Amino acid sequence: MAKKTSPISIEVTVDENKVPERIVWSAPDGGVENEVTQAMLLAFWDGQNQETLRMDLWVKEMPVDQMKMFFHQTLLTMSDTYLRATQDEKMAATMKDFCDYFAEKLNLKKGG
Repeated sequence: MAKKTSPISIEVTVDENKVPERIVWSAPDGGVENEVTQAMLLAFWDGQNQETLRMDLWVKEMPVDQMKMFFHQTLLTMSDTYLRATQDEKMAATMKDFCDYFAEKLNLKKGG
């Protein structure tokens, strides 16, 4: 059986100081083509060196209140991913508790 590759691309337009002004990404197999985004967190695991390699970018025009929501939602999805990857329900629940605390401290809870 022939293996298939699935391309994912990220294009970042930067200013003269190399600060991101525009981020566009595509993942055709996921139905995403040239989507503009304001921020991204990308992590890779280097198993040989046992360390995380990461790229955190956001456009200079991104409002701080949106950055706070972005982090909160990212932490929530990380706890879901952690649960799927490890089946560790106790730690996933602890992570969700932290997300609730995070949202409370930043006044991100809506409607109460």
